[in-house]
Amino acid sequence: MKKLLIDLEKVKLHTSCSENCSYFYHPKNEGVASLIEFANFALVCRKCEDEPCVSACRFNALEKKEDKVLKRYLFKCVSCKSCSYACHSGVILPESIPFIASTCDWCIGRLKGNDLPVCVKGCTCGVVKYGDFEADESKNIYAINDNLLIHSIHWVREEAKA
Repeated sequence: MKKLLIDLEKVKLHTSCSENCSYFYHPKNEGVASLIEFANFALVCRKCEDEPCVSACRFNALEKKEDKVLKRYLFKCVSCKSCSYACHSGVILPESIPFIASTCDWCIGRLKGNDLPVCVKGCTCGVVKYGDFEADESKNIYAINDNLLIHSIHWVREEAKA
């Protein structure tokens, strides 16, 4: 089964490619932005015990789930950026918390034959790819769900040695 692969290591470097989306309900055509936010919360976030980002949100739009991954509630978020400013590890970038947000449907049921998602066609920087990829921790490729893989150097909390 073909999947999307987002390369978070290249996200910081890309400036010239277009990541449009063909999904009708995406305001501003930014479905890829939601994937990058999701990937940052799942892999890059330091998963702090005291979660200053969650405490800083006065609209209760951010929550740490049981698996310690953050979830942003789009209907509650007003994009005040309080969570970003409270994040002492710099994981929640202000530009990654838009007011109007889109979610990706991975083009499930909308591609025919060998079609590529529009976001992949427009991304000439290699940030977004589509193909028969598999998770491989030795190559820093992690499965986020059945349809999405992320290439990123995964941060893991190490316990202090006595």
